[in-house]
Amino acid sequence: MQASSKPHGNNGKSGQEKILAEFAYQPAAEGRKHAGEVGNSSSDKPPKTPPQSGNGNMSSRTASRTFSGLMADVPACLSFSDLKDSYPADFESEHGPNDPSRELVRQARRVVVKIGTACVTRGQDSRLALGRLGALVEQLETLVRGGREIILVTSGGVSIGRQKLRQQKVLNSSPLEMQFAGGGQVPSRAAAAAGQSGLMALYDSLFGMMDLQAAQVLVTRNDFTDPTFKENLVTTVEDLLGMNVVPVFNENDAISKGVVKATKEGPRVAFRDNDSLAALLAIELKADLLVLLTDVDGLFDGPPADPKSNFIPTYCPEVHDELIKFGDPSQGGRGGMVSKLDAAWMAASAGVSVVIASGKAKDGVLQVTAGNKVGTLFSKEAAQQVKQEWLQAQKEQSADSNKPVKMENTAPRDMAVRARTASRALQNLSSKQRAQLLHKIAENLLAKEDEIMQENDKDCQEAQGKISDQLMQRLKLKPQKIKQLANGLRSIAAQDEPIGKTLSRMEIAEGLQLQKVTAPIGVLLIIFEARPDALPQIAALAIRSGNGLLLKGGKEAARSNACLHKIITDTIAEEQPEVGRDVISLITSRANVDELLKLNDVIDLVIPRGSNALVTHIQQNTKIAVLGHADGICHIYIDPDCDIDMACKICIDSKIDYPAACNAVEKVLVHEALAKDGRLYKLQSALREAGVTMYGGERASRALSLERAKSDRHEYGEAELTLELVNSMDEAIDHLHAHGSGHTECIITENKDTAEEFLRRVDAACVNHNATTRFSDGFRFGLGAEVGISTSRIHARGPVGVEGLLTTRFLLRGHGQTVEKDAHIQYTHKPLPLKEEDKAPLASTESAGQSTQ
Repeated sequence: MQASSKPHGNNGKSGQEKILAEFAYQPAAEGRKHAGEVGNSSSDKPPKTPPQSGNGNMSSRTASRTFSGLMADVPACLSFSDLKDSYPADFESEHGPNDPSRELVRQARRVVVKIGTACVTRGQDSRLALGRLGALVEQLETLVRGGREIILVTSGGVSIGRQKLRQQKVLNSSPLEMQFAGGGQVPSRAAAAAGQSGLMALYDSLFGMMDLQAAQVLVTRNDFTDPTFKENLVTTVEDLLGMNVVPVFNENDAISKGVVKATKEGPRVAFRDNDSLAALLAIELKADLLVLLTDVDGLFDGPPADPKSNFIPTYCPEVHDELIKFGDPSQGGRGGMVSKLDAAWMAASAGVSVVIASGKAKDGVLQVTAGNKVGTLFSKEAAQQVKQEWLQAQKEQSADSNKPVKMENTAPRDMAVRARTASRALQNLSSKQRAQLLHKIAENLLAKEDEIMQENDKDCQEAQGKISDQLMQRLKLKPQKIKQLANGLRSIAAQDEPIGKTLSRMEIAEGLQLQKVTAPIGVLLIIFEARPDALPQIAALAIRSGNGLLLKGGKEAARSNACLHKIITDTIAEEQPEVGRDVISLITSRANVDELLKLNDVIDLVIPRGSNALVTHIQQNTKIAVLGHADGICHIYIDPDCDIDMACKICIDSKIDYPAACNAVEKVLVHEALAKDGRLYKLQSALREAGVTMYGGERASRALSLERAKSDRHEYGEAELTLELVNSMDEAIDHLHAHGSGHTECIITENKDTAEEFLRRVDAACVNHNATTRFSDGFRFGLGAEVGISTSRIHARGPVGVEGLLTTRFLLRGHGQTVEKDAHIQYTHKPLPLKEEDKAPLASTESAGQSTQ
């Protein structure tokens, strides 16, 4: 159902105002500290030291509550500064970089965690999910050991009580009573009374196994109207936290009155369940973060089970309230997503960061507190940013129309679905029409060169001093670059028609022929770094191959990308209106990328171009096929039979031509014979004169007195490389297989047999003989351009051009044949020669191009 109102909008009361109006609720202190003051906590008391494993001893401290100084005197225990810096770094390698918009979440010290009924019980029989509960307690223990203050609000007491009382009822009933009465219903209040002790005993046992203590605190709605209660609440919690005891809160359902059931559109009460209780406690106890754990990934604009529902990474009432349709209320507890939404915005309005996330996900709580983009974030500051992005999207998309743009038009799923529909229209164009479209785009890029350069200058000025020199080189569109881009588009247009190209024909049986043809993959999601010149090249490859395209460029190139995207899509809309702008969409929000990665039913391939952390994050957070490489660690092996002058020239070019490129050499393996006859000294001198800094591997650092390289597998991205000595080609091949990334490997030798053996044995996407590693590039390989270089072994490998964006399908033509268990058919499986019409038409036109790197 549609949300009945906009309860959280600017015109309605905030969650805090609702409490004040209904319960005359007053904060215990004059006001919480500003949410932006990183490191602020519930009091001005000095921080305490978490207990060492196995004991509860604490050392008194007088340092201020800042992260960097916290617990520096407890080396045997993970400090909070470690959790803040090192721990998220560890998570970055597994889950991708943390999100800057969640920095306050990552910095949070006092955390209220609410575990819902759906998290602590099994769905099939409502019994306790002991393994899941134990895993959650382990995560909380990790946070406590790291210096976080954890306050737990838990559901599940009623479920435990019902189980206990049903068993008791069975024991006290005769067979006849059981036959006619069955199990019967257990009153909720009685179940709460019977189950609260059992739930707390379970938490006592679980925390006790972690050498921590828990303390139960039962509250009722009426308690929060009593000023004395509030004072006692704060004092009790501060005392417990001061002893590193985890307070475990629950509503005293056995005696509570005025319980209100959660409905999709009914009245909303400040404290009707544990969700709103957790929000009240977060406000009253001045928590930095509230985590509401449930059985879904977060907030959706429709029922989570509906594949058409879109995930909402960051909630903004002005944007999302009109779109959200709630599913059925919770079956296990009294809450549900309606309750969680109200509670979350109530706390967020009071300055507490809130995340609704899945309690069933692996390391879900740890991922939230590490600042990773999991769950739905509720924050006034983040909501304002979402609103600004939405208004900007409205402005951009309504530029050619006076009609307002609805939010659902920019929803990730809808973008992908529209791209697929438009790609089918693109595939229906003739080869000549698609080639002419690329020529027209090239013309318009040249015509609007000044406009493009002006937007690029703005990007560069804004990024000045904020990004590395290498990234600035990629961001800057140099003179003549637009002309090179236009020539590259014409080169792609000149290629043979890729769609529907017959690869083989076969007679399956008499009168039954099978044809294998090329076909577009479908919808591509391509995420690339701050290189605006990549956008038109990728778009051209998608148009030529008939694929729909979703693009996400680096934020540093936002203006350049927007300008280039508009020129391309405007041209498509003008020249081929039946295809339209939707065939190529530009994604401006990182939140949309996270949602798109979940759409394996409408997106067919993801191609990330960026850092190792970005590629790893995408590979581990999507079910969609990923094509690309996480590292560009390229080697050159210099054989004893080399021309040393050639070797110097190739090594210098492989590093200096573009040090930040993925095909730049990172390690040179030199046969030890060159060290004995002095040729290695000549190589070192040449590299040094070219401005290359050299580090040594394990053997070279000793033999050549070089500073030891950081690791055997390191991508410098600058005018630096590693030298290492080997005693044979076999050792060189073993080394590059062990420490390379399978991108590009090179041998320098005049011995043809040695070279051919190296080319045959080395397992890499590109293997070179007496040629710089910088040749591994789509343009230089004659592909016109590339969407990236793949080190995968499935589908495409090496520079990926038009052919890498194609798959195959089979066309079977018969005359009424049937299988009938193969009883009446004689299979021939005879290969047939290709026909003249199988040859793809050549889109004859002027050919030119440019390198992508």
